[in-house]
Amino acid sequence: MIPRLHERTHTPHDPLAEALGRPVSPNEGLTEYTVVAHWPGLDYFTLDDEQKIWTSVQWAEHLEDPYLEHPFAAGPGDDRRAILHLDIRLHADDRELTGPEWAETAHRLARAAGIEIPGKEHGCRWIAVQAQPGRLDLIANLIHLDGAWHAPPADILRRLSDEARRIEQDLHLIPVRTGPTAGLSIRPAPTASAQLARVLTQLADEQVGPLATVRGLVEHTAHRIARQPGAVGTDAAHRLELIARRLHAIQQDLDSTAAQLVQLRVAAVPPAARRTAHRSP
Repeated sequence: MIPRLHERTHTPHDPLAEALGRPVSPNEGLTEYTVVAHWPGLDYFTLDDEQKIWTSVQWAEHLEDPYLEHPFAAGPGDDRRAILHLDIRLHADDRELTGPEWAETAHRLARAAGIEIPGKEHGCRWIAVQAQPGRLDLIANLIHLDGAWHAPPADILRRLSDEARRIEQDLHLIPVRTGPTAGLSIRPAPTASAQLARVLTQLADEQVGPLATVRGLVEHTAHRIARQPGAVGTDAAHRLELIARRLHAIQQDLDSTAAQLVQLRVAAVPPAARRTAHRSP
C-alpha cells in the first residue's frame, strides 16, 4: 500500500476527476460504492429522507463551499490552495477489499493526515473515492467550518506511510518491500485486460455491484406502481420490469466479458512462466 501526496490546488474538480478516472459530470450520481467515506459532519447537512446520491459535480461543489463561506481564509503567505489530495494504491496482487474495508482505510488515513480529528466539531470537509481498481483517493478542504485554516503536519508523508503499514498488517495485505530487492516479483505484472476484468466484475456483482442496486430500486418501484389503480400505473410498472430485465442481462454480459478477459490474461502468460509458477519447491 503506497500513499502519495499531490500538490494542493484551488479547486476540487481536477482531483475528483483524477480519482474517478473521468471528468466530473452533473449527470453521474456517485453511490456509496464510489464515495466510500466522508467527514462525519456531513450527516448533519442531510436529512434522513434526503437523496444521498449526489452527482460528481455536487460533491465537488460541496468540497468547494468553504471557499465561499470564508473568502478571507488563507494559509501562510496568503496561500489559498486549500484542496488537499492524496491517494493510496494496493499491491497489484492484493485481494479486492470490501466496501467497509475501504471505508475503514479512508478514516484511518484521514486521521493520520490530520484532516479528521475525533471529537472536533468544526473540522475539514473530506471525501474518500474508490473508483479505480486497487486505488483510494482522499480529497479535503483545509478550511475548517469555523473559517480557521488547517495546517497539515510537517511529517504528513511519514504518518501516512506508517499508518499504511499498520493497515496492511490489520487487513492482511501484501506489504511494501524495501531494500535492494524491492520491486522484484516472480509474478507477471497485471495486464490491462486483468485490470478491466476486475472493473467489470465489480459492476456485475449481484450482491454489492452498482447495477444490482439500480436494478433493485427499479424492481421495487415497479411493484409500488403496480399497486396503484388505473391502466397507466400498470403500463409504467410493465416498462420498469422490462428495464430491470435488461439491467440483469447487462450484468450477465459484463460477467461473461470479464471471464473472457481473464482467459486472455492466462493465454498471454508465456508457457515457461506458467510451468515455473507451478513447479514444486
